[in-house]
Amino acid sequence: MAEHAETFELTNMPEEPSNPSSPKRAAGTGKLEIVEPIGDRVLIRKDEDKKQTKAGIHLPDKIEIPTITGRVVAISAKVERDEDYPIKRYDRVLFNPKHAIPVEFEGDNRLFVIPVEDVVAVFRKEA
Repeated sequence: MAEHAETFELTNMPEEPSNPSSPKRAAGTGKLEIVEPIGDRVLIRKDEDKKQTKAGIHLPDKIEIPTITGRVVAISAKVERDEDYPIKRYDRVLFNPKHAIPVEFEGDNRLFVIPVEDVVAVFRKEA
């Protein structure tokens, strides 16, 4: 396994970067649980589905506008070294969910491991 591989702690993951170097323990276990993508994969936390249209109409609970955007929370060591993929931790990305593998943990069903080829765009702010 690579020495400097990015890992993601499944408990208390921030939506925005705060201090990723301060790991927290899983409640009651005393052990740290992490997900580390392997090979050409990244771990993404999918954005929440929209419950309101742009015009402001609130949708019923059973109807949502599906999203295929999310935030990168972990990157495999292989992808991190590859200059062809300018993806960093906490980047907001557009992805193709066809090959997404769901990662369920404590009821959070928004985590997905996806092949890096399925990341089709990275949202960046102009400097």
